[in-house]
Amino acid sequence: MVLEDASLNFGWAIVCLAGGYASGSIPFGLVLGYVFGLGDIRKIGSGNIGATNALRTGNKAMAALTLLGDILKGTVPVFVALYYLGPFYAAAAGVGAFLGHVFPVWLGFKGGKGVATYLGILLGIAPLGVVVFAIAWLSVAYLTRFSSLAALVATLLVPIAYFFLGYPAAALLTAVLTVLVYIRHHANIRRLMAGTEPKIGAGKA
Repeated sequence: MVLEDASLNFGWAIVCLAGGYASGSIPFGLVLGYVFGLGDIRKIGSGNIGATNALRTGNKAMAALTLLGDILKGTVPVFVALYYLGPFYAAAAGVGAFLGHVFPVWLGFKGGKGVATYLGILLGIAPLGVVVFAIAWLSVAYLTRFSSLAALVATLLVPIAYFFLGYPAAALLTAVLTVLVYIRHHANIRRLMAGTEPKIGAGKA
């Protein structure tokens, strides 16, 4: 159901952006770290609150829940905005969710890298992108054992795939998000080039 008076209403767009930000800023990794008795996960590994760093605690259940939470906080606001308002507002909610995850106000604007939330946004706007992302991520991760490289390749391929599959709006949105993902991974890119990037399953730092 799409509201009839919602067309190009920038007031609603701001609401969706803010709602997406509020959802995206929930620090699941940090909260679950304390719930599982593991403390502040920002003190290990890469120092961020995402699922990859959560996995470095050695607690797979906590890491899986972190991944699920980070995905859903992108999917839920996008899906709600898409259902009630339309694609433009879903895009606003998606951008808000991504920014909320990587720049959460509750943590001094120091959040995660945004990959899981990016995946959640794909699930909300056009689920076919999830298939492209999953194939690319799993293939690169299996071959290299680098989570960061897998994410960089997957997020690069998604907007290209959307474009050729006939989803121009989704292609544009994910292209913008991909640029933000690369900016957030600048340190990982440097470590990959230097050969010092930790591999999947490296354990606690």
